[in-house]
Amino acid sequence: MEEVPITLAGKNRLQAELDQLVKVDREEIKIAISEARELGDLKENAEYHSAKEKQAILEGRIAQLQGIMARSRVVEVSKIKSTKIVFGATVNIHDTERGIHHKYKIVGEDESDFKDNKISYTSPLGRALIGKEEGDTVIVKAPKGDVEYEIESFEFIDE
Repeated sequence: MEEVPITLAGKNRLQAELDQLVKVDREEIKIAISEARELGDLKENAEYHSAKEKQAILEGRIAQLQGIMARSRVVEVSKIKSTKIVFGATVNIHDTERGIHHKYKIVGEDESDFKDNKISYTSPLGRALIGKEEGDTVIVKAPKGDVEYEIESFEFIDE
């Protein structure tokens, strides 16, 4: 099994979700299934089938999160000392064509969230930034054409 990097904050978020699913949601589903069984004929019991479907989805997510946690290797971002951009860096870039400034944190695939300015190290932009230094220019292939970014600065900070 190949290890994948994850930030401590990302692992904590996933662990909290897993705990919620196992300790709270799973118990609620068990109760809902039990109550639906008491309603009678299971073949035509919509509440029972709905609860069983929710249970299947829940168990799938639990298994997924357990798999992620098992293969994850926590990287303590604040301890990284590098003159180049690596996993965990928070990077300030400038879109030279549109004149827009962006700030992204390079994280693991399972914790990336574009709305929260967290990009995966395997994303096109993440791959382009890894190994670069302040002042470097990177070109990212995008659906609407190549986009050029200038790296303004980067730092290694925990959330």
